[in-house]
Amino acid sequence: MTSASKLSSIRTWARSVKRDSVALYLASRDPRVPWYAKALAIAIAAYALSPIDLIPDFIPVIGYLDDLILLPLGIWLAIALIPDEVMAECRTKASAVLQRPISRGGMIAIIVLWIAGAMALAWAAFKYWPRPVL
Repeated sequence: MTSASKLSSIRTWARSVKRDSVALYLASRDPRVPWYAKALAIAIAAYALSPIDLIPDFIPVIGYLDDLILLPLGIWLAIALIPDEVMAECRTKASAVLQRPISRGGMIAIIVLWIAGAMALAWAAFKYWPRPVL
C-alpha cells in the first residue's frame, strides 16, 4: 500500500467519523432511539467536547490515545445500540448537513467586521495613546 493510498484511506475514515458524529447527534434527538443509546451518545459528545481527559493531552503520544481509541470505540458502541434504519436515516441527513455550502456573504461580513474593529482600535490607540515628549 503506497503512502498516497494510506493517506486517502485515513481521510475517508476521518470523514466517516465526522459524519457519524453528526449522525449520532441527530439520532440522540430521535424518539425511536432507546434511552440508553441516547445517554451514551450524549456522554460521548460531552467527553469529546470536555476539556478534561482521562489521559491529559500534554503527555507525549499517550495523551492522544484516548482521542484516537476511546472516542471511535464509543462512537462504534453508540452506533451499535441505535436501530439500523434510524442510523441510516441519520447518516443521510448528516451527509446533507456536511455538504451544505458555506455562506460566503456571512464570511465576508465577519471579515469586514474584524477589519473595522481593528481599524477602530488602531485609531483609538493613535488618538489617545500618550506620545513621548521630545
